[in-house]
Amino acid sequence: MEYLMLGMLALSILLIIVSMFLKDPHKEVRDDLDEFSLQQMQEIYQIKKKLAVLEEELLVYEDLQPSFVPKKKQIHAILKNQVISLAQQGLTTEQIARQSSLSTSEVNSILQELG
Repeated sequence: MEYLMLGMLALSILLIIVSMFLKDPHKEVRDDLDEFSLQQMQEIYQIKKKLAVLEEELLVYEDLQPSFVPKKKQIHAILKNQVISLAQQGLTTEQIARQSSLSTSEVNSILQELG
């Protein structure tokens, strides 16, 4: 029994020593993964820097642009005449707007122009 225990102890010590000298099978995969992670972080950092520069340029560009004020939409005389005739027929501004495909504010402005 003693020989068996000593043999097992010697075998375990031998296996421990051998395992120290064996190559780790997953070391290469871990190294590749670490390298890939570092590469991805560097690319993300560069993209963030470029994005910050673009945002800054966009803000500068917006500051240089004059603020756009839309001109009042020109309404054709035929539409004005249609609005006038529909108003004379007694239709409401909503009905006139629907039939003339204008907004109610445009219909009101046409009617106010006439007095």
